[in-house]
Amino acid sequence: MKNMNKKMLDYNIVLIGFMGAGKSTVSAYLNKEYGMEVIEMDQVIAEREKMSISDIFAVHGEEYFRNLETNLLIEMQFQTNKVISCGGGVAMRDRNVKEMKKNGRVVLLTAAPETILERVKDSDDRPLLNGHKDVDYIGGLMEVRRPKYEAASDIVVSTDQKRVSEICEEMMQKLKEMDEKDV
Repeated sequence: MKNMNKKMLDYNIVLIGFMGAGKSTVSAYLNKEYGMEVIEMDQVIAEREKMSISDIFAVHGEEYFRNLETNLLIEMQFQTNKVISCGGGVAMRDRNVKEMKKNGRVVLLTAAPETILERVKDSDDRPLLNGHKDVDYIGGLMEVRRPKYEAASDIVVSTDQKRVSEICEEMMQKLKEMDEKDV
C-alpha cells in the first residue's frame, strides 16, 4: 500500500456511515499514511459555534445544525485531498449528498450491529444510543438509514473484522478503479 500512489488526490474523500463504523479511525490512518488533512465535520462545527453539538441542537434546533453541515460541505468543494468525516446524519439530507458529490468520492463504511455495539458500548458521547445500547435497537436504526447511505455512496467498504490498514487499502483500491473508469 505504501507505494500506491501517495499522490495528492484532486478530490476529497467523504466518509459516511453509522456511528462506530470506523470513520474517525480511517480518517486518522489516511492522515498518517497519506498526509491527507482530516475535517471532522462535527468538531469543526462545534469549534466554530463555540458550543457542543447537543447544545447547538438545544439552542438553535436541528434545522440550524443541518444547515451548518450543508454550508461546510459547500466550503469543502474549493479544496482537494482532504478526508471529510461526516456525522451519522449528514447523508440523510438530499442536499448534503448533492454537495458531497461535487468535489468528493463518497465512501460508505459499514459494520454489523454487533460490531457497532462493541465499538460504542463504553462511550457516553453517543446521545442517540443513550439507554439503547443493544443490537436490536442499533440494527433498527441502521436499517432506517441504510437506503440513504447506500444511495449517497460511490463505494462501500465493510469494516468488520479488518485492521484499519486493510480497510484503507481496500478503499484506495476501489477509488483507484473508480478513477480509472472515469478517465
